[in-house]
Amino acid sequence: MKTLLKSLVLATAVALGAGSALADDLPIKFTLDWKAQGPHAWFYLAQQKGYFKAEGLDVTVDQGEGSSAAVTRVISGAYDAGFGDINAVIRAAAKAPDEAPVMVYLVYNGAPFAIISKKDGPVQALKDLEGKTVAAPTGSATYQLFPALAEANGFDAGKVNLLNASQNLIEQMLVRGQADAIAQFGQTSYMNFIAMGLDPNKDFNWFYYSAHGLDLYSNGVIVSRKLIKEHPEAVKGLVAAINKAIMDVVANPAEGIDAIVKVEPLTDRKLETERLKYTIDNQLRTAETAKIGLGDLDMGRLQHSIEMNGKLEGMASLPKASAIFDPQFLPEKSVRLLPAAN
Repeated sequence: MKTLLKSLVLATAVALGAGSALADDLPIKFTLDWKAQGPHAWFYLAQQKGYFKAEGLDVTVDQGEGSSAAVTRVISGAYDAGFGDINAVIRAAAKAPDEAPVMVYLVYNGAPFAIISKKDGPVQALKDLEGKTVAAPTGSATYQLFPALAEANGFDAGKVNLLNASQNLIEQMLVRGQADAIAQFGQTSYMNFIAMGLDPNKDFNWFYYSAHGLDLYSNGVIVSRKLIKEHPEAVKGLVAAINKAIMDVVANPAEGIDAIVKVEPLTDRKLETERLKYTIDNQLRTAETAKIGLGDLDMGRLQHSIEMNGKLEGMASLPKASAIFDPQFLPEKSVRLLPAAN
């Protein structure tokens, strides 16, 4: 009897120990800004190489519906973290400061927002957009920031017909003449045009917001205030895992594309490799990231974005920069410096 009792106690202890070990992996729901493409490779690689697990995290990565929509998803409580637009965070913080997420790692130091029109179409300058139709997904930051682009360039956004369109139909609508221009992330449309057998440089006009008066930051890792308050160590681990995966992918893009293919087997490997490299060279690799490392930002530049969004939205009071971006979870600068370009 004593032997049996001892065995039962030992078995119970082992079972409880196993349960505790399983409980150590904190579940985190993470939303992307878009469907799985090359520039999302690091999130999936961090998952597949066990970087999240090494930090005690069980991260589920779901595809998204726009970089502004990612912010809304985190606010709703449906997601703990995500890949969203910092300008959408600013607008959310002005309306609901206790509910808005916080950015803890900036990925797109160079903003990809662009208006795109056909070379032989009616829009040859931003002023030409008045009286024309611009297609965009309403959940995209490019769409949300369009009025600021209009103000900075002297045309009336109220005279532009903004047409809500599905994310997988945007480029086709422009090519077919169903829209006179589109508002989209540059790297998204650039590669989609190539997939359609078109020449992005010869067949289209590109009006990047950054080249037309809006020096803005864009997407990064956002987390809920609840996660920061209750599990700050998890936020630090999440950021560390993503940063490690980004450095892996920048050093070896093919490894990142392998991670995407495991999620989406029908991925066009060549196209997504080019999209990934384009993003690295234009959104990640900037003069600023060479100086301060990826993930961090310049608070003065962020303040400019806050003021611009405040004017655009007619904010009664502006949120503080410290409420939008929190650098305390960043790894050391030395591990955030991008590998040299190949």
